[in-house]
Amino acid sequence: MRKGTAPPGAATEAQASQWVRGMFGRIAPRYDTLNHLLSMNVDRYWRGRTVRRVRDALNRPGATVLDLCCGTGDLTIALARASEGSAVLGSDFCHPMLVQAGRKLSAQRLARRIFESDALKLPVRDGSLDLITVAFGFRNLVDYRAGLREFQRVLKPGGTAAILEFSQPPNALFAAVYNFYSRRVLPVLGGWISGSRDAYTYLPESVSKFPGAEELAAEMRKMGFQDVEFTRMTGGVVALHIGKV
Repeated sequence: MRKGTAPPGAATEAQASQWVRGMFGRIAPRYDTLNHLLSMNVDRYWRGRTVRRVRDALNRPGATVLDLCCGTGDLTIALARASEGSAVLGSDFCHPMLVQAGRKLSAQRLARRIFESDALKLPVRDGSLDLITVAFGFRNLVDYRAGLREFQRVLKPGGTAAILEFSQPPNALFAAVYNFYSRRVLPVLGGWISGSRDAYTYLPESVSKFPGAEELAAEMRKMGFQDVEFTRMTGGVVALHIGKV
């Protein structure tokens, strides 16, 4: 499996991490608008389905949940609203994204349990979490295996990891249409609205380089995750992977 993300001009993992953090910082103010617009609001469905899929882990008595790479907090908020008393936290390494998340949590009168941290070096005790979720952030890690190892470190025995990520549609015709949209339309429209065309050129390129659904599932099993399964959504544009430790 490819080691991790490789933004243009980044020769080291530190440079790749810095590039990704800066890129998301630049687009943070318009990130939500672009997400909903460019996905035609289907991103709300993807997150809602993820919450339903992890509901059992989310609502374990006394559960502690971490939404990793939480960005502006959409999945964090959805998890918090669906929880039945669980402690739902959000974490991201991009401060401007967390600023947006904090505003949204406050506006909805939800606890601001968010903190800034690197997904590969979480300030979390070993075996302390019941559930980790990550939506559209895993492919931006500089080391995918290190990310999976960190999930294993912080999850309790029997804890659940849920990775919602863009993928490649298995149908060749649909894949061709999707790739045309993501490579030709998305950079122009996303760049025009956000003012950062490099961000919306990087994002579809990162998807094309990311492991396919089967490969990611195989890697999770190889790393020791149990009961690994994945579900494709919207023709395979995204895939939700679930695994337990």
